[in-house]
Amino acid sequence: MESIFIPFHRPSIGKEEIDAVTRVLESKWLTTGPVTQSFEHEFAHYVGSKYALAVNSCTAALQLALDAIGLRPGDEVLLPTYTFTATAEVVTYFGARPVLCDSVSGGFNIDPADAARKISSATRAIIPVHIAGEPCDLAAIQSLADANDLHVIEDAAHALPATCCGKRVGSISELTAFSFYATKTITTGEGGMLTTDNEDYVRRAREMRLHGISGDAWKRYSREGSWYYEVLHAGYKLNMTDMQSALGLAQLKKADEFASARRELAEFYSEQLSGIEELKLPPTTSEDTEHSWHLYILRLNSELLSADRSVFVEQLKRMGIGTSVHFIPLHLHRYYRETHGYADGDFPNAEDAYGRCFSLPIYPDLTVSERKRVVRSVQQVVLQNQKRILVAAS
Repeated sequence: MESIFIPFHRPSIGKEEIDAVTRVLESKWLTTGPVTQSFEHEFAHYVGSKYALAVNSCTAALQLALDAIGLRPGDEVLLPTYTFTATAEVVTYFGARPVLCDSVSGGFNIDPADAARKISSATRAIIPVHIAGEPCDLAAIQSLADANDLHVIEDAAHALPATCCGKRVGSISELTAFSFYATKTITTGEGGMLTTDNEDYVRRAREMRLHGISGDAWKRYSREGSWYYEVLHAGYKLNMTDMQSALGLAQLKKADEFASARRELAEFYSEQLSGIEELKLPPTTSEDTEHSWHLYILRLNSELLSADRSVFVEQLKRMGIGTSVHFIPLHLHRYYRETHGYADGDFPNAEDAYGRCFSLPIYPDLTVSERKRVVRSVQQVVLQNQKRILVAAS
């Protein structure tokens, strides 16, 4: 066993981030304020949207997006079973039903053809999730939405900065939700952003983000603000603080650098592991599409190995390599089985991907020696678990 453990993730935090947060602390204005406004402006410019609204998580951004389109009890929302639970749980907040869809064959993202089969008179929206940072087939999804009068809300938790059809994710669909969780391309520790070009949506989301209070309620303790406010809606508490936004602004300036480092690391992994028939590399993207490489997901060709994924991952851990599994399909979890009637076998493509997948460390702070050790360890575990083919003597 290696004495030094390589974690699955390690954030890239430098002096710029520390200084930015320190300036906010010294200003004595800690909650939502001018730094958050600056972060929103710079982020909107970066992705190419008209508006961006900073919130405390990607889950919050999805929640505000569904609120903005007026989701109601009894409505249905199409989304992939191959995703983190947040994508579906926000639908239940409104008394609506998450309708799960299978993955594309041989991949991870939602299958537009399966989504089309699940449309009913109650369907109001579809939430495509860009798994690992690989953009979904948004052209097919938008075509499906247009034909059936559906809203498209992208779950882009993994997809900063990714592009699809020559446009940056965040500037394509009606509404897009991003994550700044600790493992993401840029981080605010916890946090998220909602982007849109629709002025009505952003006005509604801005009010609902902070208790449904009218105007810029956060200003009421500043010189230009007023003590008077009016509650317009039964809103939420989903705002981002200036401390988080300061961290986000510093990180955003490095987003292209971080993305380039992830892309280079993904290329290194693919080059080093491409000749191993026991492994299946991540799906490739088209020429006008750019992967953000939030995750590097390998799949085992299990028929060529004597060990399953659990054993494979445990052996890597013993060698000092941190990995993870993304994701356990929602229909395999007790809540979705008991509440919505899903069962094993309902989504064969997603189950196949899940049963064979694991994610390698991929982040800018991974050193050259560490990445080589990751590759070497994967190669060794494959060799240890290769099935031996016995050839009978003639």
